[in-house]
Amino acid sequence: MKKASELKNLNTEELVQKIKDLKSELFNLRFQMAVNQLENPMRIKAVKKDIARAQTFLCIKNREILNNN
Repeated sequence: MKKASELKNLNTEELVQKIKDLKSELFNLRFQMAVNQLENPMRIKAVKKDIARAQTFLCIKNREILNNN
C-alpha cells in the first residue's frame, strides 16, 4: 500500500501508470478469489483503496493544471 505522501510526489503520467497497475492487480486478485486460490481476501479491499487514493491525487493534479492555464 502506498502512503498518500508517496503518491503526492508522483507526476500525472506516473499516477496513470500506477492506477493501471493497481487495476491489473485487482483483476488478478478477483480471478484468484473465483478459483479459491486467494490467500488474503483483505488485499482486495486494500487495492481498491489504493486505486481510489491514486485517482484522488490524479484529479487534484489535473485541477492544478487547469487552474494554472
